[in-house]
Amino acid sequence: QGELKESGGGLAQAGGSLRLSCAIPRAIFNINGMGWYRQPPGKERELVASIGTGGSIWYSESVEGRFTISRDNVQSAMYLQMNRLRPEDTAIYYCNVYNTVRYYWGQGTQVAVLS
Repeated sequence: QGELKESGGGLAQAGGSLRLSCAIPRAIFNINGMGWYRQPPGKERELVASIGTGGSIWYSESVEGRFTISRDNVQSAMYLQMNRLRPEDTAIYYCNVYNTVRYYWGQGTQVAVLS
């Protein structure tokens, strides 16, 4: 873990917004897909948003309509815009990309939402 670098986490009030960024090394080639995962305290890691081959986008039901995933090929980065945050969004957020060789992860960024 740790090949990718997340940033943008922090503390937010319920109803507020945060934007997470993920820097993707250009040495990772032929990316097939990418996504954002999160791990709430005491729970397992879960996928919340992804961009698949061809640009198809998927959101978990818990974040659809509030979160937006995007990528910037020029900057070699991925983003997660999180709006209307809820206390249950509190988690460590991880970015992930994968190609035909393996999955790549970041070390995570903490998001805490106060009620």
